[in-house]
Amino acid sequence: MVLWDKGQDVAAWVQRFTVGEDYRWDTLLLPYDIEGTRAHAAGLVRTGILSDEEFQAISEALDALQAEVQAGRVVVRPEDEDAHTVIETFLTKRLGDVGKKIHTGRSRNDQVLAALRLFLKDGLRKAGRQVARLIEQLCELGARYNDALMPGYTHLQQAMPSTAGLWALGYAELLLSDLAALQHAFEQVNVSPLGSAAGYGVPFLSLPREEVAQRLGFRTVQLHVTAVQLSRGKLELHAVHALVQVSATLNRMASDLVLFNTQEFGFVELPPEFCTGSSIMPQKQNPDVLELVRAGYHRLLAELNVLLTLPANLPSGYHRDLQLTKEATIRCMLSAHDLLMAMVQLLPGLRFRRDRMQAACTPSLLATAEALRRVADGVPFREAYRQAAAALDQLPHPDPQTVLKAYHVDGYPGRGRPDLLRQQLQTFRSWLERSEQSDT
Repeated sequence: MVLWDKGQDVAAWVQRFTVGEDYRWDTLLLPYDIEGTRAHAAGLVRTGILSDEEFQAISEALDALQAEVQAGRVVVRPEDEDAHTVIETFLTKRLGDVGKKIHTGRSRNDQVLAALRLFLKDGLRKAGRQVARLIEQLCELGARYNDALMPGYTHLQQAMPSTAGLWALGYAELLLSDLAALQHAFEQVNVSPLGSAAGYGVPFLSLPREEVAQRLGFRTVQLHVTAVQLSRGKLELHAVHALVQVSATLNRMASDLVLFNTQEFGFVELPPEFCTGSSIMPQKQNPDVLELVRAGYHRLLAELNVLLTLPANLPSGYHRDLQLTKEATIRCMLSAHDLLMAMVQLLPGLRFRRDRMQAACTPSLLATAEALRRVADGVPFREAYRQAAAALDQLPHPDPQTVLKAYHVDGYPGRGRPDLLRQQLQTFRSWLERSEQSDT
């Protein structure tokens, strides 16, 4: 029986249409909904709805349900409609009238948002830890290949000297910015909706909203209850946008590596266990993992678009349209974790080929250096520019030691500073390693 049942028959197709795939996503939210229910029950003790003994019975029943969920023996089925029904049905069957009290003072509207935000907090921190691992791996590559000369490109044309180390550290620094976005998104969703019910509060009951929020590890509550439903889709957008930023970085990194792995470039060797073969061409080793990482960005972008557009033009309050924001959010989080895991697993086996990179460096890469050498001799830059352009055929083949010796500023080729990036990464450690109990 669904929670809103009033004894009236509903067409089977209406049930199927309104539930859709939601039961699948609610199965993922069950553990979080259970913890939200436990905290709500503690609040009902404070209001006199539940006794201490009843709360103890509910808490023990929720422990049993959590164990069943973790073992895979309890899931949300289409006929259940949602996780909330599963929990209330379990409690009622086990505890009778005590279980029937659990929904006092709440709505499925604030209940699902509490579960979703707990899911997002876990998911954002997990993504942050994965990003931190990538940054560490890229810093290792940056140190190992600091002097490995390679062409730098603009417009896919050779432009100026670079190094494989500089390539890696550029992405590491970009991921530090993405990590800051994840932490900011975490703070945005770290607010409790419980006690707002359907969006207009609860009469007669003085629900201890701040205490319940603290129990669940939220930093605060959304004070004015109308803000809760107005923020639905909007707070999720913070999380998804941060994940899209991460995936955009991975997209370009994967694109580089696919290009560098071609026979024409041959700059990198990919670990063979992360490549696949062809069903007809025996010689093929295809970078499928990287190609799917590259493509994954577009899937996340599609989910972001749902969150950007779906709530637009809706009047205030809850509307069933907003149900679809949950699916978009969860899909994005799960996909982002997969993309990050792919890169975390692949990077340790990545090898740059110094010989191929150096062989690819043409004398034209030194044109800018030649112009600036003439500037040092007193020639105005614009004239030096023209002179260097006219003397391209006189430029030598780049020698790594000579080329890199010309750079004197940190962050330039041969002047990578992975140590400074690691220092920046340390500033995120307290967030990444924090337990839920200390989130308030």
